Amino acid sequence: MKRPLVIVLIAAAAAFVAACGAPAENKPANTNTNANTAKPVAAAPTKEALFEMDKKANEAWLKGDKAYFEANLSDKFVSFEQGMRMNKAELAGMIGSFKCDVKTWNLDDPQMSKINDDTYVLTYKGTFDGSCTSTDGAAMKLPSPTRAATIYVRDGDKWRGAFHSETLVIDPKNPPPAPPKPEAKKDAPKKDAETVAKEEANKPKPGPNTDALVKLHTAGWEAFKAKDAKTFGDMISANMALVDPLGGYLSGKDAVIKQWTETMKCEGITKVSVADGFASALSPTVELLTLKGTADGTCDGQKNGPLFQSAVYVKEGEAWKLAFMFESPAM
Repeated sequence: MKRPLVIVLIAAAAAFVAACGAPAENKPANTNTNANTAKPVAAAPTKEALFEMDKKANEAWLKGDKAYFEANLSDKFVSFEQGMRMNKAELAGMIGSFKCDVKTWNLDDPQMSKINDDTYVLTYKGTFDGSCTSTDGAAMKLPSPTRAATIYVRDGDKWRGAFHSETLVIDPKNPPPAPPKPEAKKDAPKKDAETVAKEEANKPKPGPNTDALVKLHTAGWEAFKAKDAKTFGDMISANMALVDPLGGYLSGKDAVIKQWTETMKCEGITKVSVADGFASALSPTVELLTLKGTADGTCDGQKNGPLFQSAVYVKEGEAWKLAFMFESPAM
């Protein structure tokens, strides 16, 4: 990694992405192991159980326990930090590659929201006193305080982490200083055609629903520009939850619509855009769309800029509905 800020964001993110197993399980009354016996299925989670999982994942990160994450992340896992998507293998490969000196850490304010019966989101705040150093010697203080979100999916008798992201909790009256500019990169050696072809072939490809979800999400940005509560009402799930660019948390369809159409005082927005959309399926009825969205003008007296967004859509009948969104300002 060449960007120190991204290094520590991802290093910190690794703390919260794995589940240690199911909080509880529903075992069949008959323990006979014949072919007709139903397999154990994880019970619906509680907020407390999911929060314990994230705490234990944090402890595993501090120990550099790579095996823990390999065993407990969903194979469909995605992290999204400052425009960088990483899958399970990539993230697990980073565990232990950072030398972190963390004096104290604390997680609090857990909130749980339901996407569907097999998918839940846990959000919480984290405070850290420490720093991490990468193998190339780049070091930076861990971001703090942060708001984090982990999506858990039911996988047989376990709940596994399928997504994670985090953002700084920002006081708009006292924003953090701009991060240092990354050092100029040295020219990398040129790759031969065969190497380039292999890298292109191995790049993850956006899912087949990407174009449809980008179109739907763009309509949401247009509704934001127009303060169109009706369009939001049609496209948002009743269980909608939001982590906003300042690290705030909102829960409930009505609360989110009010935030976007009334509470936020936005002026001069004449154009919005969506770029770099990339959808992947967490299940047949849940899609994760990562992207960069941009608006001009101002909101609450602050100039608008690009946001990295992770939007979770759930299929309700024949329609995709926005059920959770995590926003972070592009730094």
